[in-house]
Amino acid sequence: MVQSSGSFVAVGTLVGDPARAAMLLALMDGRAYTASELARVAGVMPQTASTHLRRLVEGGVLSVVSQGRHRYHQLATGEVAEMLEGILRFSSRAAPTLRTAALSDLRRARSCYRHMAGVHAVAITDHLLAAGHLQPAAAHWQVTDSGAAFLRSLGAPLDQALRQAHTLRPERYCRGCLDCTERRPHLAGVVGEAMLDSFLHNHWLRRVDGRRELRITPPGQQAFRSLFSIRA
Repeated sequence: MVQSSGSFVAVGTLVGDPARAAMLLALMDGRAYTASELARVAGVMPQTASTHLRRLVEGGVLSVVSQGRHRYHQLATGEVAEMLEGILRFSSRAAPTLRTAALSDLRRARSCYRHMAGVHAVAITDHLLAAGHLQPAAAHWQVTDSGAAFLRSLGAPLDQALRQAHTLRPERYCRGCLDCTERRPHLAGVVGEAMLDSFLHNHWLRRVDGRRELRITPPGQQAFRSLFSIRA
């Protein structure tokens, strides 16, 4: 498909508005939000938020799911999330002064769309690679037999994800994702998403409302130390 400079500018304008950017950053945690919740995140009136959200839906950036009387907005596709993550990686490189102490919690552990990112995610990935549980390939990563056994022990979501190995494209199943603050890969794909779900289910992590930040609980600190040799 031939893309024009006009379509490129249109996408940049669509995601570059400050209010819309704030909404998109909130949606990068992989959850769906109502218009009123996103209005609070962006600091705008509900009517203004509705206008912004309509433009994002019409532009194919967001999709809407209706449940009862409520309408929830979410990122339309994983491709949109990858685009936004790429912008975040570039912006952190172009503006290193943003990496301040105020961002330390976000840098430690956060959601990158549906999987875990940050210092701890990179350290966990390093441990899995060093232990031979993961093997990086050109466009995707492979879970070894020892890796499958180890990951299954971490929770039901991971056990279920590993059963999908032969039904998904390799790059969708398991891959590395370059971390926008650490500049090294963390685990992504279905396996990475299931790992975050398992950590949340085990109460090793908890979400922060309206933010991508993930808080590491005391049981999580103990589990990460014993399983992945990570110290707080």
